[in-house]
Amino acid sequence: MPVKIAILGAGPGGYVAAVRAAQLGADVTVIEEDNVGGTCLNWGCIPSKVMITTAELLEKIKSAESYGISVEGTVRPNMELLMARKNKVIQSQRKGILDLLKHHNIRYLDGRGAIKGKGMATARLISGEEQPVPWDKLILATGTKPFNLPSLPFDGQKVLSSDHALSLKQVPESILIVGGGVIGCEFAFLLSALGSKVTIVEALSRMLPLPSVDEDCSKVLQREMKKRKIQFIVDRTVEGFEQAGDKLRVTIGPSPFLENPTEKDKTPVTQEVEKILVCIGRKPNTTTIEGFDTLGVRLDAKGWVAANEHMETSAPDVYAIGDLLGPAKVMLAHVASTEGLVAAENAMAGNCRMDYNTVPGAIFTSPEVANVGLTEAQAKTQGYPTRADSVLFRTLGKAQVIGEFAGQAKIVSEVGSGKVLGVHIIGPHATDLIAEGTLAIQTGATVQDLAGTIHAHPTLAEIMMETSLKAMDRSLHG
Repeated sequence: MPVKIAILGAGPGGYVAAVRAAQLGADVTVIEEDNVGGTCLNWGCIPSKVMITTAELLEKIKSAESYGISVEGTVRPNMELLMARKNKVIQSQRKGILDLLKHHNIRYLDGRGAIKGKGMATARLISGEEQPVPWDKLILATGTKPFNLPSLPFDGQKVLSSDHALSLKQVPESILIVGGGVIGCEFAFLLSALGSKVTIVEALSRMLPLPSVDEDCSKVLQREMKKRKIQFIVDRTVEGFEQAGDKLRVTIGPSPFLENPTEKDKTPVTQEVEKILVCIGRKPNTTTIEGFDTLGVRLDAKGWVAANEHMETSAPDVYAIGDLLGPAKVMLAHVASTEGLVAAENAMAGNCRMDYNTVPGAIFTSPEVANVGLTEAQAKTQGYPTRADSVLFRTLGKAQVIGEFAGQAKIVSEVGSGKVLGVHIIGPHATDLIAEGTLAIQTGATVQDLAGTIHAHPTLAEIMMETSLKAMDRSLHG
């Protein structure tokens, strides 16, 4: 008899795990109460990038004169058409996933999953019928939802989550974004390009205050925010708001993370805006799973599911993947998919391990930010004799041609061996260019290997060659 595998959740982790398990001969059932594709397809990666693409095109059109094109008349976003395009793209991708599941003879149940004890789950369908789903192995892939604060409760009208922001019917005249992480910064550039007056408030000392993001990338990003008149406020938090006519009066106070605050730092300031967008993180969808506590799956102190490098939880035959594992892992769609492959292999008696050391990060601001491997600070902390070399995009012919020359590439390498330890790019198409850096770290390549690789001209990819050549030159001449 084939191994019966039940998967709760059909996001980029769940459906990839399902396909791989089916390829290995399992009898697979996937239960999803919303839509296939998870947060990534429906409320994250894809819809936000559709909107960002429109915002970037709008900026290009507005600067058409610099490219030798005369544009007459008013150029403005049409939110109705934009939402229609977004929905069309999502529907197309959903159909592709459903076709993929069907092709691999995977049973897909559109309903609410529940655990009925060891070896049994159910799916409550829209009709109310409850379908039994027996399992030998269970993979949890139920993802997360936006986290909100008691002082900033979501109402979908004035106080928005990222989900709400992806379904805007009109561009707000002004908006304050709470949180300067990936989601907050992406929305800051997106909404600014569409015409909003944007303020972004971050409790830490810089935009994109992630350990994986190089501090120089944050500096360049903040400079670009200033150019676009995006106001950013660091070392501050939003304490609350009150209605002020047709606006919201927001109180911005000192950050609890600020060391030795001055009296000025402690003094609250106010700002009036039309809407507030809260982007302070996400919380796991575990409490909504009926019968979850019967599994005996261990959670960490913040409620995230604990799983080892084999994606095994503390409960026998139960695996967990994706954002459900929380920020202790890496909450990215491509990581969830890889975790899904690992879980599926191991559920079918494999011995695969998840490696988080070579995960590329992609941030779709303007300019884009991408990273892989260690930052300069991390490399030094880990004891590597470290060198960091940077080259500006403006030195490339292709960057000048396309009119996008803000930013730089930095390669962190080991002194002596030249081994690439980290790559950090901010600039045009950084999220595409990071693939070369990822491959370099994955294969243990050196700056000599990169410099000795012929790169087509004129392309943006030459930034990797130029930065590697600079590293080699410095190692030879100091």
